[in-house]
Amino acid sequence: MPIYTCNTARGSLTSEVKAQLAAEITRIHVNINHVPRAYVNVVFSELPTASVFAGGQPATPLLLTGWVRRGHPQEEATRLALELSSAIARISGVDESRTIVVLQDGPVRSAVEGGHVLPEPGEEAEWLRRTGG
Repeated sequence: MPIYTCNTARGSLTSEVKAQLAAEITRIHVNINHVPRAYVNVVFSELPTASVFAGGQPATPLLLTGWVRRGHPQEEATRLALELSSAIARISGVDESRTIVVLQDGPVRSAVEGGHVLPEPGEEAEWLRRTGG
């Protein structure tokens, strides 16, 4: 359900670091939003180094954006963003001052996974039973 996209300059993260980041992003999301691990998707997008800038200057920030279902309490969304920021800095070695985490939420009726409209937060078990997911 959630889709996290990690944008970096090409070559700034090893395959091992990407795997560690994907595992930790998944762990944090599962712990805070109480969903099965299989719900969490993490994608890495590497851009040519000449295509990444911060403040108008070439840079190598780590940018994490995530689409999550609307309806989770704001305190949990803030905690999620803070924990993700800390984790991506710790694992990647990128100074946290050069990381950005943005969570975008949307109504579940606007998202389909496996041919089924996503469940409202808290209705995952019923959705899994109904869809066989």
